[in-house]
Amino acid sequence: MSTAERHDSSSLDATALGADIAQGVITARAAMQQAVDRVAARNPSINAACGVEAETGLRLAQALDDELAALSPEQRQAQLQHRPFLGVPTLLKDLGTAALGLPSAMGSVLYGHVAWDVDAEIVKRYRHAGLIPFGRTTSAELGLSPTTESPAYGPPTQNPWKAGHSAGGSSGGAGAALASGMVRIAHGSDGGGSIRIPASCCGVLGLKPSRGLMPLGPLKGEGWGGLATEHMMTISVRDCAASLDISAGADVGAPYAAPAQPAQSYRAVVARVSADPQSATRRRIAFINTTYEGGVIHPEVAATVDEAARFFAALGHELVPALPPVGSEEVLSPMLPLIASAAANAIDSFVAARGRRLAADELQPTTLGAREYARAISGSQYVACVDTCHEITRRIGRFLHRDGAHGYDLFLTPVLAQPPAPIGRYAMDNADYLAYRLGKKGVIGYSPFAPLANLTGMPAISIPFGMSSDGLPIGIQVMGPLGSEALLLELAAQVEALRPWALVAPMAR
Repeated sequence: MSTAERHDSSSLDATALGADIAQGVITARAAMQQAVDRVAARNPSINAACGVEAETGLRLAQALDDELAALSPEQRQAQLQHRPFLGVPTLLKDLGTAALGLPSAMGSVLYGHVAWDVDAEIVKRYRHAGLIPFGRTTSAELGLSPTTESPAYGPPTQNPWKAGHSAGGSSGGAGAALASGMVRIAHGSDGGGSIRIPASCCGVLGLKPSRGLMPLGPLKGEGWGGLATEHMMTISVRDCAASLDISAGADVGAPYAAPAQPAQSYRAVVARVSADPQSATRRRIAFINTTYEGGVIHPEVAATVDEAARFFAALGHELVPALPPVGSEEVLSPMLPLIASAAANAIDSFVAARGRRLAADELQPTTLGAREYARAISGSQYVACVDTCHEITRRIGRFLHRDGAHGYDLFLTPVLAQPPAPIGRYAMDNADYLAYRLGKKGVIGYSPFAPLANLTGMPAISIPFGMSSDGLPIGIQVMGPLGSEALLLELAAQVEALRPWALVAPMAR
């Protein structure tokens, strides 16, 4: 057996794996075969991967090996400058991001397997950077839940750290695939916390980029009225930074201009801070260990944020307890009509195109409830919600605008108000959409923090930081003003350098 065949890629991040492929330590085909084998071995108990096209992945990997065989060692190494993930296997979220050869079920029984005749621009950029998508990851139905328990995939997606607990949602499959070691990098999307929630639940890194920074064409201009965006979920900060470097920037015809990017690459920013954590610029950081209104959250989550505040303060940042000028329900109330309307439009368009009426068992009760709720929203009410979102954005813009002794650079919060929930706790079986989100036992009590970044379009990152007494990950969230991804990555790099997190959940090793 050759060195390339013996090499085990499961302990590497995507950057290291790409470098090994470039150097010939492992072939792209061997790396793909290992990923396919890990999915086959681990997915039956976790149910994070779906739509796996192993032969397609192996064929594309072999084609890359053939291409590399014609290059000198120096030429192979030079490839990494613009293809940092050379030959790295990956999975795309099963929520409509178009990819040739990888149909999508949208997390729903209704859609079955929607085939695409084009790659989304972001997928084109991933492929150009060397990534090889070979399947999908499970998602909540139409992205509407903070857990991944859609009947489209059979059993719920399990948290690799502890069976019986949620992997988060709606990109729960991506988080679980990373934490279980199936792949080293996985695509997600985030319209109300759908990257950051599973990142927190699964102990991986999850960045929601600024509105406009990531391409969403050519089939759409925006997601959920500008609330949603896409990015790779990763196990290392440098992978997150490299993912931005190879995919950020508006595509042709985008409705928003992309925020300015740093003079250096994101990778260079992370490399500097990783080498010297004290080199990061000192920031003034507001933080809370309560809800936005000052309400009590789970004590282990509050303690994790307190510990994070002490950690950053010890590195020279100024940490200031400060409630934001907004309430949790005040944030969600104008967002929910936008989300429900987007879901209803997607459902109605699909049903009309297929020419057959919707059957009650084709959607989960909460999704059906969202569709009915959306039908009662008038055009003027929709516009009023957009105006409210803009007003709140102005408020938060002033909060996260540093002016001498006033305002803050960044905002530190929990990702979730509780550790990862038991499976079934937030299943989409409540036909009352508003009660599911805002009721006494609704999602708002579990996830009051993440939606603010979607409403404002500002970036926010989930960083692994703590563990519950039950052995489940607890993430912290840092949010910044539009275009502040480099600042967020600096803080994440400080945590990674001084408090490194596990690259694979113990039960998956």
